[in-house]
Amino acid sequence: MAVVAVWKCDRDGAMFDNKKDAEEHDKMLELAANITSLIERHIEGISEQAGEDIGLLLAKRREDLAKACKGKPELLLEEDSADADTAEADDDRVTPLVANQ
Repeated sequence: MAVVAVWKCDRDGAMFDNKKDAEEHDKMLELAANITSLIERHIEGISEQAGEDIGLLLAKRREDLAKACKGKPELLLEEDSADADTAEADDDRVTPLVANQ
């Protein structure tokens, strides 16, 4: 029987086959949670789900946001092809576990 090392993210249960990707995912989720908290504190009446969705979107696009703040706001209007690429890359990093039968 082979032993396979996997890293599990405590926040959402995602599994990764290497520590670097797991830590990167965890940091993104932490940023999303903090953004969500900021939004909920400053925008009255926003639903919890909407706050979480916005927080996650901004965390996933943090690099584009940083570039936009430095003078390239048009980056935020580009198609979300980067999001699609990221989603595909995330699928490659997540390792499904199958129970032995």
